[in-house]
Amino acid sequence: MDIYLLRRSTGDGQPDGSAEGAAGASFPAHGGQVRAIMRHFPDAPRPFIDLSTGINPDSYPLDMPAPQVLARLPEADEEDDLRAAAAAAYGAADPAMVAAGPGSQSLMSLLPRVISASAACILGPTYSGHATAWRQAGAAVREVFDPDGLMRQSAQPGTVCIVCNPNNPDGRILPATMLRDLADRCASHGNHLVVDEAFADFDGESLIPALPHPGLIVLRSFGKTYGLPGVRLGFLLASPETAERARNLIGAWPVGSLALAAGRQALRDRQWLEHARLTASRAHDRLARLLDGAGLRHVGQARLFTLVRTDGAPDLWAHLCRHGIVTRIFDTQPDALRLGLPGTEEAWTRLDGALRTWRRKGPKAAG
Repeated sequence: MDIYLLRRSTGDGQPDGSAEGAAGASFPAHGGQVRAIMRHFPDAPRPFIDLSTGINPDSYPLDMPAPQVLARLPEADEEDDLRAAAAAAYGAADPAMVAAGPGSQSLMSLLPRVISASAACILGPTYSGHATAWRQAGAAVREVFDPDGLMRQSAQPGTVCIVCNPNNPDGRILPATMLRDLADRCASHGNHLVVDEAFADFDGESLIPALPHPGLIVLRSFGKTYGLPGVRLGFLLASPETAERARNLIGAWPVGSLALAAGRQALRDRQWLEHARLTASRAHDRLARLLDGAGLRHVGQARLFTLVRTDGAPDLWAHLCRHGIVTRIFDTQPDALRLGLPGTEEAWTRLDGALRTWRRKGPKAAG
């Protein structure tokens, strides 16, 4: 489980609201699930502010489909049009290289059935869903912490190499030329490189223009960029043969009518995307200034989130929760705290106040 577990409780077995306190028997393994966390901070101000996910707080202004559209099954030509919109938006030369699914997480879990591998080598630390998917499929999972280590492992028989670019949670971005070389090396040994570009709409250079490539698969997330995670829509892009295999494994009606409508609208709205990119860049700079003012070291190039590095991360997490602000903490990285972008002036003001209190009192007093 990725969420940092808090263990100490009060005498009656209830959480004491401290960083060491037992904030319940379990926490969500991902961002979100704000109610599950905040029930352990009953005195926190409302509404709660969710900065735990790295999702664009400025949602796409979706025109909802008519009710009668939801009263029938999706048509094949609607899915074809969605794949055409995705291919154009992401820079793929042919819609045949696109498979749509109910979120990139579901496509991630499908990958061990799409390609054959007995081992997975992952550039970490990173999103845990990849390791979980391959481990559950029976593959040996190894984590390396530098691109050279991944390059060496790419020559091992039956190995799939996995990179998140931009990386989650630290926002690291690797050059596309480096990843193209890695994909070439994987292919030369009969292996595959999977590049998770969940946050690439706003940051980094995509590897999708390199497709079709015999050793490359790219994942893209719709909900993070467009602020519509509840739509559940993601894409796998690969050679036409690999994409077709993915589509066959997913089966008929891979996404619902709402996702079809949202994707076909938003993916063609380039003007909105450019504006959203600029808005996120300005918000990221604003967040960096708040963290600097609080004396907190932070890293990352991804615009939708920032990673704070501090030995007081668990205390800072609990301090922010008591101010009604949920952030992302990690049991595998106890010095790390990820913050997404506030979406309203009220949220910015509350975060600013909480960080000022943290700076004024110091970690131990504030936490």
